[in-house]
Amino acid sequence: MSEASPDDQGAKKPNNGWVRTVVDYGAAIAFGVAYFVTKDFQKATWVLVAASAAALAIGYAVERRLAMLPLFFGGMALVFGTLGLIFGSDVFVKIKVTVINLALASFLVGGVLLKRQPLKVIMGEALHLPDSAWRTLTLRYGAYFAFVAIINEVVRNTQDTDTWVKFRLALLPVALVFVATQLPFMMKHMAKGDDAKAVEPPDAGF
Repeated sequence: MSEASPDDQGAKKPNNGWVRTVVDYGAAIAFGVAYFVTKDFQKATWVLVAASAAALAIGYAVERRLAMLPLFFGGMALVFGTLGLIFGSDVFVKIKVTVINLALASFLVGGVLLKRQPLKVIMGEALHLPDSAWRTLTLRYGAYFAFVAIINEVVRNTQDTDTWVKFRLALLPVALVFVATQLPFMMKHMAKGDDAKAVEPPDAGF
């Protein structure tokens, strides 16, 4: 029996794109639905913690690995969600958005200042760009995360919980829009054969 060619093997490889969608957005959507159905932040936080754990388990079961960012986001959701349940406060879940986005902004911008390419480490498998393009893209992503962190602080300190949950859910499509605005730049500089549309939106988990 002849061995399958690399092309044949690639054709048989299942498309697990839905797994990334579940891992990246499942917990956020589940939290939002639970909150608006129950109007109880604590019950919604239970859903957040359970959905975050389930998303990580599904991702590992299907892909047999946990990518760095989903693991980081899922882990932070579990930590901050658990703290919210222990102390009976919504502050932990709300402030997590600020903490994660500031951490990502610092990681990206700090890496550029140290003449590193941190975004390349995260996205390098999906996209191949010259170092100058990586630097520009990294700074743009860093600015995006910093902006989200600032806006989250404004919303959580000036608006009620209903508004904050709506704001957090709105960040999901906003991330898609941000990536769409970067596609022309990526396509201009990417290597032949790369697909800029394969780049995941920079939503910093829930």
